[in-house]
Amino acid sequence: MSSGGAGPAQADGQGGADSPGGPGARPHARDPHGLPIWQSSQPGSIYDYIRVASFSLGPDGRIDQWSERAADMLGIPAQYAVGKDPVEAFVPGELRETGHRKVSEILDGREWTGLVPYRREEGGQAEGLAEIYVMPSETELGERAAVCLVVDVRALRGIETDLAAAQAVFGQSPMGFTLFGTDLKLMRVNERFATVFGGPAHKYRGGSPHDFLPPGEADRLTAALRRVLETGESVAEMQVVGLVPGEEERRRWSISLYRLHGASGRPIGIAALAADVTGRRRAEREAANARRNLALLNEAGARIGNSLDLETTARTLLDVAVPQFCDLASVDLYQGLLAGDEAPPGMSDGSAELRRVAFASAVSDAPLATSTCCSPDGSQDPVAVGAVHRYPFNSPCAGALRTGQAQIIPSRECDDRQELGAVVHSTLAVPMVARDTVVGLVQFSRTKGSEPFGERDTALAVELAARAAVCIDNARLYRREHERALILQRSLLPPGDPEAAGLDIACRYLPGTTATEVGGDWFDVIELPGHRTALVVGDVMGRGLRAAVAMGELRTAVRTLALLDLEPAEVLSALDEIARGLGGGGDGRTGARSSRGRSGSSAETARAAGAADLSEVYLATCVYAVYDPVTRRCTFANAGHLPPVLVEDGEDALLLDVPPGMPLGVGGEPFEEIEVDLPDGALLALYTDGLVESREHPLEEGLRAFRAALSDADRPLEDACDHVLSVMDTSHGEDDIALLMARVHGLPKDAVGDWNLAPDARSVARARELARDQLTDWGLEALVDTTELLVSELVTNALRHGHGEIRLRLLLDRTLVCEVWDADLAQPRRRRARDTDEGGRGLQLVGLLSDGWGSRRTPRGKTVWFELALPDGESAAPDPTEALLSLF
Repeated sequence: MSSGGAGPAQADGQGGADSPGGPGARPHARDPHGLPIWQSSQPGSIYDYIRVASFSLGPDGRIDQWSERAADMLGIPAQYAVGKDPVEAFVPGELRETGHRKVSEILDGREWTGLVPYRREEGGQAEGLAEIYVMPSETELGERAAVCLVVDVRALRGIETDLAAAQAVFGQSPMGFTLFGTDLKLMRVNERFATVFGGPAHKYRGGSPHDFLPPGEADRLTAALRRVLETGESVAEMQVVGLVPGEEERRRWSISLYRLHGASGRPIGIAALAADVTGRRRAEREAANARRNLALLNEAGARIGNSLDLETTARTLLDVAVPQFCDLASVDLYQGLLAGDEAPPGMSDGSAELRRVAFASAVSDAPLATSTCCSPDGSQDPVAVGAVHRYPFNSPCAGALRTGQAQIIPSRECDDRQELGAVVHSTLAVPMVARDTVVGLVQFSRTKGSEPFGERDTALAVELAARAAVCIDNARLYRREHERALILQRSLLPPGDPEAAGLDIACRYLPGTTATEVGGDWFDVIELPGHRTALVVGDVMGRGLRAAVAMGELRTAVRTLALLDLEPAEVLSALDEIARGLGGGGDGRTGARSSRGRSGSSAETARAAGAADLSEVYLATCVYAVYDPVTRRCTFANAGHLPPVLVEDGEDALLLDVPPGMPLGVGGEPFEEIEVDLPDGALLALYTDGLVESREHPLEEGLRAFRAALSDADRPLEDACDHVLSVMDTSHGEDDIALLMARVHGLPKDAVGDWNLAPDARSVARARELARDQLTDWGLEALVDTTELLVSELVTNALRHGHGEIRLRLLLDRTLVCEVWDADLAQPRRRRARDTDEGGRGLQLVGLLSDGWGSRRTPRGKTVWFELALPDGESAAPDPTEALLSLF
């Protein structure tokens, strides 16, 4: 008797890979008449698991058949079992009496089921326990016999344990557990599955995914089940979404699928594990949003504020926000802020004018069209970039500006912008607040399909707007200070293109710091009496606003000293004393000198160091030159500055050998001066070290390049100035650059009248005659009467108060200058004469009729001069008669 072996049907090839439900199994095959036909199963059926064997007893109670499964399970070959009494052969001695009685009862025709211990060999101990099911039978002669089925109890107990464990896992699993059959129908679900999807567990048996999921999700799960059944490949954490009965919130489940196989290896179904991951998904989404917000803030911190331009900062804010945070955005700034008003921008009611400075969109290039862009009647068009507008008082945006609080505004479709009104569904109006001042408004908008703004989004938007607001306010403050610095710098430099008699002037100033455009380098062109011109170039140690302030003080001092008509060396000596006084706190000594020779306390040392630091700000170099267009002679004095460069026609540029001297503010050394004759057509260049010195090359190399550039500058003066700057390295940004270039042409001989007069009374009439004739030759008859009167006054004073020979000189250029020279050192002083005085009104008359007058010392006396404007045909010259009468 055989159990579980492959039958004849297996040999015909059926039951192979084409079996239904997967490889190795088919449902009941049928013949053409529809009747079942024989079919074999692969090894591994339930009979193999429970180890069923069989044998039979003959009429004499002995074994007459012994199956191979019995031999394998009990460990007794058939030759040792057939023909033996089973009680004597297998039952222990103490149980044999009972065994013989039970065999007799069986042969009497009774069925019997019971547990029987057995041993594998004669004399051995009981090794196993078998459950035997005995069925009475008859032989072909009608004699009583029995068929016995034997099951190994240990195998049964193992199966019972496995079933109990499977039941425990299935029933007590915290995850939804279900079994799908090969027809993709639910065979069994556990209680957790029923709890997750709603309803009792039994209602799902025989159902399909369409019974507990929406159609689209059910189709996805069905396709996944079919793929797992066909391929055997597992699916891990497939996400499906659906609704639980009685709840409005959409739930998300994670489902894992794997194919189940029977003992024979054939697929018998699909196991599915389902877990509710709605909370986990929500937490993951919040964590992702938090990471995105942190990344957005990090990017904002890195990008916003890199520019001090208001519009650039606003555009950078939108570049960061769109599309990472929103789909559309705009920035409005108060018009007063953009105009540079000193008063805080905006009004308390939020109704001040704003200008739209930036707009960005990830969905459309059209201007932002949300509910905030619409007036109450819906007639207002969207605001374009650059447009100035106001928000209605009752609008949400005006409310945000008034309160300084962000507001979430649901969209309201505008009648004239239906296409955009249907897109935008959520808007954040965020005021830009910096230092308790509202500077503008940012609007962030999201379109339909994006998640509406929430509390976390509002906090992030406020942070982004605050960062941009601080940068914009900084830009506003910088622009204000920058404009002030520019005003200061421009006020300290010569306005426009300076003019000078006998000179063509071109100048350039390049600040080392383009952010402030102010520095310590300066140049100046100062008109002196006698159509002479002072050319000044200086360099204060340091950069920025402090250096510019120090430069302004020194420049003012230079102009004041120049108007005293002092010699260049005297000007620098006086300027040195002034610089030392500025640097030393007003006591006329530098910090270094005031601390010299002291060995006091640390506090004194600190004060000395502080004074020394302050004095460094006022250390300066300067070159001062005075050019006389009549003599074509220039007098130079230098205070530690680089030497001027002279280029004569057809010659190479030459560094003038001007004694360098000590920088201003050091003190203790006198300054020297030299005179240089400048021929017509010569080019003179004064400059600061920023033009010729940098970290990239030494000073000598820069000077050679500068001289080469000047030698090649045979072109109009302005073009020559630009050529020099283009050739030289002016973009290093290490120091300020000042360049002053002058081309010499002098005064022509026919523009000068020069006479010597004897020291007697007849010289007054002679002076009037000479002046009248010269002015007539120049075609200046309109100035004859005034000039005669003033010349007679100056010559009379020279005769009365001076001594020695008198010299009269008339100079014609842009104005008429008259000079009277005498040998007396006493300077004339203007005073107001009393009504009873017979004299003392001469200098008053000179002051009334001239455009300017003054006196200066000369090596052998003094010179008194006055200046008259040339007639322009529009304004009449002063009437000498009226001027005389006004004195009485």
